[in-house]
This record gives sequence, structure tokens and C-alpha cells, in this order.
Amino acid sequence: MPETRRSSARLAAGSDSNAKSEDGSPTAGDKRKADSSVASSPSAKKPEKKTQKTIEETAPQPESPTKKEEKTKPDEGKGGEDVDMKDSEAETTGENKQISPDGDAKEAPSNGAVEESPSRAKAMPSNIVEKGILYVFTRGRVGIEEPEGVSDLQRTYFVLRPLPKGAKLTDGPLEDAPTNRLFAIPKKAFPKRRSDRLMAFTEKGPTTIKNLKESFFGGEQHRTATRGKRETPPVIPVAEGVYAITELERSTHLAYMITIPEKIGEVQEDLGLMDKGSFVMSVKNPARPGPANARLPQGPDFPDEIMKEFRGLAWIPVKPHHLDYANVQTLLIGEGTEGDVGKALDQTKKDAKQDKEAPGEEMEALEYEDEQRVQHLHGDDTVFDDLGISHKDYPKVPTTW
Repeated sequence: MPETRRSSARLAAGSDSNAKSEDGSPTAGDKRKADSSVASSPSAKKPEKKTQKTIEETAPQPESPTKKEEKTKPDEGKGGEDVDMKDSEAETTGENKQISPDGDAKEAPSNGAVEESPSRAKAMPSNIVEKGILYVFTRGRVGIEEPEGVSDLQRTYFVLRPLPKGAKLTDGPLEDAPTNRLFAIPKKAFPKRRSDRLMAFTEKGPTTIKNLKESFFGGEQHRTATRGKRETPPVIPVAEGVYAITELERSTHLAYMITIPEKIGEVQEDLGLMDKGSFVMSVKNPARPGPANARLPQGPDFPDEIMKEFRGLAWIPVKPHHLDYANVQTLLIGEGTEGDVGKALDQTKKDAKQDKEAPGEEMEALEYEDEQRVQHLHGDDTVFDDLGISHKDYPKVPTTW
């Protein structure tokens, strides 16, 4: 089995960290041998909202024809959300198929690769408000099948796939759940320096990977009056890893550690991704005007209780429930340097007194588990297992243009 970037160091450290308490249960720091209970998928927030046009449907795109509007039926009941009806049917019928990299469908384990660990949940840092799996995609401009640089890209996207707070990763692909959020980065690259800042937009609120596969991942063919048939290429997966949203006294941070590709390459570096990194993350008050070049035709339908959180301010630290609405505008500000995540994973004084783990320890444990999961599946091709797509229909994870 090939060693990954951090696995050998962790294995060496792990040999000295297997101490158990007197009752035989793992200690708070024993992340890799924590007890597990029956797995459960994270429950999706169901915010009250109206059906909205997403950025893909409203924002102008150079040389891009008008996209077909996606047809969804919002739940009219309490806490309604935009959920693909086919996804709901799949959940009720117990459909749980995964696609292997060779294109063959296979039955996934009922709990996927996620297990709930009571000891993990107890030791969880209080300032990690959300953790999960991160995917980063790009899409070439219309008519460009093989981008040769950032200028050939239409946009960059990332997906946050939340996990339960006490979750640990085991072997296998991840089970689908209607909790994923899709974000668009019009400027194509993440902030690379502390002085860099950019706007990101919630393209889709809580949804399933199955819905993203059907409505977003694939390419489309169009016919125009002046140029004839034009083709929008499918997305290109460029990275997968783990993330955590953390809270400090006056700021919120999005920290990440990359698992796929095994070694960061030219493509990832050009897109502003490092082996690990973080951003200060804030959410914009939709009632306050923004720059003319960063306005959306329609803002998020925040309920009154969220609007009150702004207290008239233009920006506030982001909370996970803010991200559950389409067309939310978030600001990402670079922090830290290569191999450093700034203050994003700092431990609170209260947690230190209560002998809880530091956020960095939890992130390292989660990333280690993800590395092992990836090695036991299909290496860098594991991203296709997780997304239920075949590598025959999508480009492989690139490291060079």
C-alpha cells in the first residue's frame, strides 16, 4: 500500500497513543480506535424558502448559451426545501447504488463509510460548528474540452458535504444524503494570499449528490443561430479532502486538508489550493447594496430570524444554516501560507481546560481516515465512487494542464 503525504508520520505517532482509560474505553485523544455506533446520515436543515433561480441560470457567462431551467418542486410543508423528487423516491424505495470507476453499478453498504463515535463526539472541539468532505470542480469554457490554464475555465465550484459531528470515516464510498451545498467561484481561483479576497455564491442549497449528478455534473449540447452546435463540457473534479467550519471570537473560518490528488500539482496550485489551507468566511446582508460587478439578480430568501442576526451590518461571520439558501453571497479572505492555516484551527481556552481536542487534531484524524478510505478503494478515482459517476464519462483528476 503506498504511503500518502501524512500517513507514515501519523502511523509512527499512533503507536504511542493507544492508551485506554481504566474502564477500557478510548481516551479523548485516541482518534483512530474510537468506539463506533450504528452509522447515521447527517440530517439536513430544512429552511423555509421559495424556489429561486440559481446563479447558473441568472449570471451571464461568456460564450455560454442559455441553460435549461431546472424543475424542482419545493416542499410546501413545514420547513420546506428544494429537493429533487427523484431523490425522495430513491430514499423511500431504498435505492442505494454506487458506480465503480469501471462504470459498473454496485450495492453500497447501508451506512456508507460513516460511523458515529460517542467518544469522538464527546471530545469534539466546541468551536468546530461543522465538518465534512470537500470536493472542488472546474468546468471548461464552452467549446473547450481540455483546458490548458485558468483562462480556459468557465468557473470553479466546490461542494461541502457535511458529516455528523461525532462521525469517523471507515472503508467504502460515502452514502448520499440531502445535505450537500454547491458553491460557485466566478473568479475561478481561491484566494492565494492573505490580501486576496473573493466572492463565492451558494449555487444550490441542501441537495443530494444524485441531484447534482443529474443537474450539474454532466455536459450539455446546444444549438445557436450563429455558431451552430455548441457543447458545454462536463465538470472536472480537481480535488477532494476534508473541511471544518470553525468559530473564533469575532470570525468564522473554512479550513481544509486535501486528500485527492495524493500530491498537489500544477492545476491545484493555479486554482489556489494547497495541501492544507483556510479562509476567513463571512456572509453578506442581502438588504445592503454590494459592488455592481458582484450583484445577483435575486438574493437569498432569508427568513426574519436570520435577517435579525445581521443587526444592520453588511457582513457577519457565517453560520452553517446561512449556507442552506440559494444565492447566498459569501466572502472568502485568504489566511496562512503553505502548510499553515492561520488561526482557523486554534483551540479555545475553555476547551483546553476541559481536555477537549484541538480543532487541528480532529482535522488531522478525519483526513487520516479519509486517506485510508481512499487507499482501500480506488486511490484518486475514489472521487468517482463518492459521486456515483463513471470515470468513463468524466475527466480524471488532473495535476497538470
